[in-house]
Amino acid sequence: MSYRFMRILVLFDLPTETAEDRKNYRHFRKALIKNGFMMWQESVYCRMVLNASVEKSVVEMLRKIRPPRGVVSVLSVTEKQFAKAEYITGNFHSDIIDSDERIVIL
Repeated sequence: MSYRFMRILVLFDLPTETAEDRKNYRHFRKALIKNGFMMWQESVYCRMVLNASVEKSVVEMLRKIRPPRGVVSVLSVTEKQFAKAEYITGNFHSDIIDSDERIVIL
């Protein structure tokens, strides 16, 4: 596994009290998915990027699509740091192939 890659984690807590709040929530979540983020946990989305310059452009995109209310945080870590994540309870399972390998054999 190559460790030049980085992960961008987006953590958010958005209000869903009014119809407008729910619309903003749905718009933000769909924009994350459209831009290559995948759900890691509820309200925590993750995306792999190639290097720090791509990371900066993704963070700028997040600033543009941020909702008017709520809290949105961005955390960038290296792939090596991300690989050290430990599951205390439960196991991660996904149908999405999430790998930095150049060739993936199915």
